[in-house]
Amino acid sequence: MVDVADKPRRIALPGVRGSAPSLRGLRRNAGLILSAAVALLVLGWALAPSLFAGGDPLTGVPAEKFRPPSAQHWFGTDNLGRDLYTRMVHGAGLSLTATLSAVALAVVAGALLGLLAGAIGGVVDAVAMRVVDVLLSIPALLLSLALVTALGFGTRNVAIAVGVSLIANFARVMRSEVLRVRRAVYVEAAHAAGVRWYTVLARHVLPNSYQPVLALAAVEFGMAVLAVSALSFLGYGAEPPTPEWGSLISEGRNYLATAWWLTTLPGLVIIAVVLAAQRLGRAAGRTDQP
Repeated sequence: MVDVADKPRRIALPGVRGSAPSLRGLRRNAGLILSAAVALLVLGWALAPSLFAGGDPLTGVPAEKFRPPSAQHWFGTDNLGRDLYTRMVHGAGLSLTATLSAVALAVVAGALLGLLAGAIGGVVDAVAMRVVDVLLSIPALLLSLALVTALGFGTRNVAIAVGVSLIANFARVMRSEVLRVRRAVYVEAAHAAGVRWYTVLARHVLPNSYQPVLALAAVEFGMAVLAVSALSFLGYGAEPPTPEWGSLISEGRNYLATAWWLTTLPGLVIIAVVLAAQRLGRAAGRTDQP
């Protein structure tokens, strides 16, 4: 019989054994890390634009108009000699504020509508879901365009229009989660113990239903960036010369043949933000799953 103690043992060197799995995990999560870096960078633009671009986004040097991207002007200059990178950085605050306002409006209104529909049921549920079906039958961009046309120009009206167009998605997700939690044992036990219905909603149903809604908010944030930029591109956002991402692309479309960077680089920034938001939202959704 061979003694187990006589078998050779592998010596685990500190930091070596876990290096291969950690490198594989790093490669696997490279997209997530890059998405988080993009989100933090754009958030820094919005919160402290002067730290990233100290120039004036509204004034330019006519002698330096239509300069291509270089070490001095990272994104080039426009037709008035204004630095495009500076305008993008200073426009991030306005664009992201409108986007966050739209998503916040959609989350609050949609979650409340879905919570009441799933908790009360009956006629309330039927009417609420018919309203949701009507909203979902209209393309979100078309609905937001119709609403902003009725409300008028301005960043605030753009945020309201985009937020209303996103309510239906959050309402359906919240309703489905409420219906799932309502059948849980602890909720039935609370009802059997005589706890009031609104207390059950506040203490048991809502705390166990909101996480998928927050994950959806991260995904819909990217779509809201696109919608806000699209309405700004069409001229419904802030008045010129205030920099806004969509309006910057709109201003540069007349110079595509001679100054490609005026539309390409802002468009790439918007694409990066949208992809980063959706990647982070999918990661948050997988984390919330049991």
